[in-house]
Formats: sequence, C-alpha cells, structure tokens
Amino acid sequence: MQKKLLCGIDEAGRGPIAGDLVVAGCIFYRNITIDGLNDSKKISEKKRYKLFKEISLSTISHIVVISPQDIDTKGISECMREALLEIKSMLYSDIYLFDGNTDFGVKGLETMVKADGKIPEVSAASILAKVTHDRNIIRDAKIYPEYGFENNKGYGTKAHIEMIKEFGYCPIHRRSFKLKALL
Repeated sequence: MQKKLLCGIDEAGRGPIAGDLVVAGCIFYRNITIDGLNDSKKISEKKRYKLFKEISLSTISHIVVISPQDIDTKGISECMREALLEIKSMLYSDIYLFDGNTDFGVKGLETMVKADGKIPEVSAASILAKVTHDRNIIRDAKIYPEYGFENNKGYGTKAHIEMIKEFGYCPIHRRSFKLKALL
C-alpha cells in the first residue's frame, strides 16, 4: 500500500503589528528524515537557518508572502484563506494539514493544534515560514531602523509602541491592527 502524501502547512507573522504574513506548505516526497525538526519557535535561530536550507533542498514546498497592505485591505482571515488556497493549488497532496484549530473556510484542509511540534511536514513548514518572515523583517529593519524590527520582529512590544508614538507608522505597519496604547 502506497503511503499517502501529506502537505504540512504553517504560518508566521499573524500576530505582529508590522511586516509580512508568511504561509508555507511542505511535502516530503521521498522517505526522507530531517533531524531536529520541531515547532520553529522552539528552535534556535541558528538551527532554524540551517534546517531551512536542508528543508529547501530536500522537500517540495511553496511559500506565500502577504504584505501588510494586503492585510489592511482584505483582513488577516481573508489573507490566510487565500494563502491556504494558493498552497493547495500549487502543491499536490492527498492530505493538507494546517497547524491550528481553524481552516479559514478552506475545504479539504485538516487542522491540528500544535501540529508544528508533532508532524515533521508541519514542523518543516513552520521553519520555512518563520525564517522567511524573519529575513523579511530584518531586511525591513535596515530601511526603517528606528523601530527595532531586528529585535521585536514586528510584534507590539513596549519599545516598539514607543517608537510608533515618536515616529508614527512606517509603510510596513499594519494600520488595521488597532492598539489600545495608541488610541
């Protein structure tokens, strides 16, 4: 009996107030083993970057990057739905498994809470999404150094909020995300 193909899917950047949302899908087509896979948040940055390279070279994947402007225009849920549909259209698989508890209205998508720490394909997608998100926000930190994006990764830390109060929003901020501290 042939093993069913599983496409693991995860996202990075849904919670920050700045930067891209990144959704990745990953399929292991051969009986490959990648040592050290886990939820990307539980792996050191150095190890994530090493695993990113190994995953990129030994799996089939697709990464969707959604801009802050699209998030502001369409809403985060619609952007998630569109990204999941794009992954399903770009990667053939028998099963599509998304980390979390909602399918964003995408038919044929299974969900599992904490799948990024349990299922290798989802762990790999988690790493692809996180590294892509972090690389993009570090690139943006060079363009907008006053916000400390290299440290806060776009999240609404106290220091980040203070920088917004001082300098206002920059083009990568999600203006649709209303922050009580700024109202």
